[in-house]
Amino acid sequence: MARQPEPVRVTGTLDSPSRWLWLVKWLLLLPHLLVLAALWLGFVLVVVVAFFAILVTGRYPRPLFDYTTGVLRWSWRVHYYGYAALGTDRYPPFTLADVPDYPARLHIAYPERLSRGLVLVKWILAVPHYLVVGLLAGGGLWLAGNADTGGFHWGAGGLVGVLTLVAGVVLLVRGEYPTSLHDLVVGLDRWVLRVAAYTALLTDRYPPFRLDLGADETGAPAETPHADVAPAVSPRPGWTPGRVVAMVVGVVVALSAVGLLTGGIGLVVADRGYRDQDGYLHTATREATSNGYAVVVEHVDLARGTGWPWMARAVGEVSIRVDAGERPVFVGLAPAARARGYLTGVDRTVLGSVTMPMHNGVNTRDITGDAPRTPPAAQSFWTVTGTGSGVVRLDWTPIEGDWTVVLMNADASAGVDARVSIGATAPALPWLAAGLFTAGAVLLAGGVALVVGAARRATPNHPLRTAQVDDEEEDHVRK
Repeated sequence: MARQPEPVRVTGTLDSPSRWLWLVKWLLLLPHLLVLAALWLGFVLVVVVAFFAILVTGRYPRPLFDYTTGVLRWSWRVHYYGYAALGTDRYPPFTLADVPDYPARLHIAYPERLSRGLVLVKWILAVPHYLVVGLLAGGGLWLAGNADTGGFHWGAGGLVGVLTLVAGVVLLVRGEYPTSLHDLVVGLDRWVLRVAAYTALLTDRYPPFRLDLGADETGAPAETPHADVAPAVSPRPGWTPGRVVAMVVGVVVALSAVGLLTGGIGLVVADRGYRDQDGYLHTATREATSNGYAVVVEHVDLARGTGWPWMARAVGEVSIRVDAGERPVFVGLAPAARARGYLTGVDRTVLGSVTMPMHNGVNTRDITGDAPRTPPAAQSFWTVTGTGSGVVRLDWTPIEGDWTVVLMNADASAGVDARVSIGATAPALPWLAAGLFTAGAVLLAGGVALVVGAARRATPNHPLRTAQVDDEEEDHVRK
């Protein structure tokens, strides 16, 4: 039984993209992106109007249909030129109309009648497709829009983004775009566009859960051999289960590699750009306030164990900086048991986990009590201290144990108000960055190899190439 033609027809013919132009297409596309931003605002309004028109009349007004189709068509040309395919270097035309000779085309058959009831639930019925498209496009090439208005927005990423990046790298290295990889990318884009057309109310035909590969709807390759050359052997099978698994595994590995490489870049940026003049990396400054007599961080537990030497080397020197303004303050670090004895019965604020979204990002609890018996500087149990006004600094080389940090006014009066940051030299940061870069590079190479290998093995034998090979073998036998 012949397959019924789809009302949404998407084509993308591979047009010999150059090695390097894709590196700067993001800049070349800026005029189009600015225009499309305005067109998509109109698209949202038009779909809302079309919704009510279909609900009342059962028809999509033809001028509105032509506009929404034109916006999708324009977007498809831009994204085919750009980072949803990189299939051509021919600059997209600034028009909503169909351009017959452009490599990327979109045609949506105009429906004479549309279901009035179906228009109410199309966005709900498309939920399974949202999940698929979210995986394919990492948020949706056009499907990350407002479900209440039918808006769609560009969101590069996901499988389409990774495969396009792979295609760009192959172009840069080999100077050619693997045909099978192009056919897969166009097939994924075709799936997204079908869902976009359905949720924009342009058709009642539910998008098929089917990946139609190739430059056009029939699955034809982007580059076809000369008509007078017949294939000498049977073509190899296409996307077998094993190749699909290899493709998926390759994409997952490549995405993991991107995460590692991004982490490595972040560590390098932190190591090179965020150290102060003394070589410390500091946290953001936070308020440390108390109506009582002290702000306390209890139980900084540097537990003993085989992993401690590695942790100590990774952290390095620690620096606590307190900006107290004009009022003299005292900051001290001591063994937890000794500090507890001094603070017992003292009215104070205890800081807990800095990850809790409370009190300027710090979890706190207040303990009521009385004033301390003596000023903090009079105690002899402190391991390291800092006293003064303005910026007070406490530097410490961490050692094993259970420690407490105490911030008080130098005269032990009530009402502590200062800003605090904690820093460390983190000497292991460059090594961690190098490790992430190495692991990311290895994984990226493996992922790209799996993706390209699966795509190439899924490509049918090229008849012209097969005939040439056979002629060469025959000449060799004669010799």
